[in-house]
Amino acid sequence: MDSFLLQATIYLAAAIIAVPVAKRLGLGSVLGYLIAGVLIGPTFGFVGSETQDLQHFAEFGVVMMLFIVGLELEPKALWDMRSRLIGLGGLQISLTTALITAACMALGQNWAISLAIGLAFSLSSTAIVIQTLTEKGLMNSQGGRSSFSVLLSQDIAVIPMLAMIPLLAISGIHNSSGHHSASHGPELSLIAGLPGWGVTLVTIGAVASVILAGVYLTRPVFRFIAASRLPEMFTAAALMIVVSIALLMTLVGLSPALGTFLAGVVLANSEFRHELESNIEPFKGLLLGLFFITVGAGINFDILFGNFTGIIGMTLGVMMIKAFVLWVLAYIFKIRGRDRLLFILSLAQAGEFGFVMLSTAVQTDVVPTQLSQTLLLIIALSMLLTPALFILYEFMQKRRKTDTTTQDHDDIDEQGKVILVGIGRFGQIINRMALATGIKTVVIDHHIDQIEQMRKFGVKGYFGDPTRPELMHAAGLHDASILIVAIDDLDASVKLVEHARKVRPNLRIIARAYDRNHTYRLYKAGATDIVRETFDSSIRATKYMLEELGWTEYEIEHAAEEFVKSDRHALFELAELWDPNLKMMDNAAYVKRAREINAEFNTSFLANLEKIVTDDDTDKST
Repeated sequence: MDSFLLQATIYLAAAIIAVPVAKRLGLGSVLGYLIAGVLIGPTFGFVGSETQDLQHFAEFGVVMMLFIVGLELEPKALWDMRSRLIGLGGLQISLTTALITAACMALGQNWAISLAIGLAFSLSSTAIVIQTLTEKGLMNSQGGRSSFSVLLSQDIAVIPMLAMIPLLAISGIHNSSGHHSASHGPELSLIAGLPGWGVTLVTIGAVASVILAGVYLTRPVFRFIAASRLPEMFTAAALMIVVSIALLMTLVGLSPALGTFLAGVVLANSEFRHELESNIEPFKGLLLGLFFITVGAGINFDILFGNFTGIIGMTLGVMMIKAFVLWVLAYIFKIRGRDRLLFILSLAQAGEFGFVMLSTAVQTDVVPTQLSQTLLLIIALSMLLTPALFILYEFMQKRRKTDTTTQDHDDIDEQGKVILVGIGRFGQIINRMALATGIKTVVIDHHIDQIEQMRKFGVKGYFGDPTRPELMHAAGLHDASILIVAIDDLDASVKLVEHARKVRPNLRIIARAYDRNHTYRLYKAGATDIVRETFDSSIRATKYMLEELGWTEYEIEHAAEEFVKSDRHALFELAELWDPNLKMMDNAAYVKRAREINAEFNTSFLANLEKIVTDDDTDKST
């Protein structure tokens, strides 16, 4: 017991110290966990061989992560991904396996060992990639979605791969039966001793039971639990769903991660989706963090330094082979620009399922134990390098943004009275309403994904950097009546407003503001009308609240009108005191006047509202 508590303290302390420091340095949480593992394992020796057993437990974090991913992916969206799952993912696995197998055979390994290595190295790290893409907000980009498609294909492919490994067993290789990996796999099995057709039926039945339970059983169960009004019961139920599905999948020889992903997809339309996600999220985060720590702690520096040049060379060689395959596929599937780079850097490493593949290969006498130690080290090192590749991607993107003259853009061949810059969720609504009323717009966006998506729905748009004067000139800035700025790059939006105001002093500029600071910046830049992202929706929500509390429609509308008018007046007054070089809380004059305005507002608002209601009652009585 004392030993367990000591180990738990070491792991938690390492994470608490290393991860916030890594985040502050811009390295990301994943690299922080990996560094923590390296420090407490091979560097200072605080933990030892127990990390290998702990890693098998921590891999459950991957299972939970795929369950949460499934909750955010509706069945229709999964069906729409079928071409990329089969084409992009299938080709990545096949081509990578073939090239790495050939490379291993060229280095003197026989075909069976080479094929086992090729299969293991063809897989990428679902845990690191999805965690990092989500953390950096890149999951919804074309590169992020393509990476996810390949990762999902790999998770599905693990099942036939594991079934294939024992068929590669070679006479002459006799690994120790006491190898640590022997603990893999369940003692119980629903398919042991069954003929092939029986295994197929049981497997199909298990998958069908997961789907049917998700559709028909979870809702009444969760409604029953909700009636108890005990939050911890929701947590227990969420864990039970994930654990029981993982157990069922394991008993029939399927991937637990794939099973829970499927369950998540089935529950994606459930009204309890967000409750499930919020209850699973903390466990997922801690287990994934623990998994990354064990990867770092499991690096064997004795083997590494015994053949440093060779192992580093093989690690980089594997990553270069995978990068080459990914580059070819990105070209074939028309993944362009920065999304191509993101796609390649995301998937160039080996992954956690490679550990499972090699473990199975050792157990079944396909790969010698001594060779497996080197191969496991290559996987761990490639995973350790992946967060650094994401940092490289961000650095290259910043360089590209500062050198916009090197970016290709569309030739704008039309002009209009309304120029709409930004066709995201905000700009789309404006454009749809404009088109519905017969108003012609010239749409520009600096995200090629957004433009291509709109083109599929028949909406014409142009890709380009709107801060480039010649591009805006081609769009008709000198003759337009209205410029609408709805891009998500805050600095670029301010720069565009400044340029447009300088070129056209009388032009009406409508700009979307992200927050109060952005509002002040746009005001200083010369925007005519500034629409704050959540302001109008918040007013609307407040109206619903007042309606429920018994206010009349007349009182609600006049209260909202009075609040908006007062807030706008205060906003423009405070904008004159705002200093871009100071934080709001450090600007004494701003803070003082804001406090005064709040006090004045609370008094005057109620007085004006009471007067409005009194006048209305007087009008009704007369």
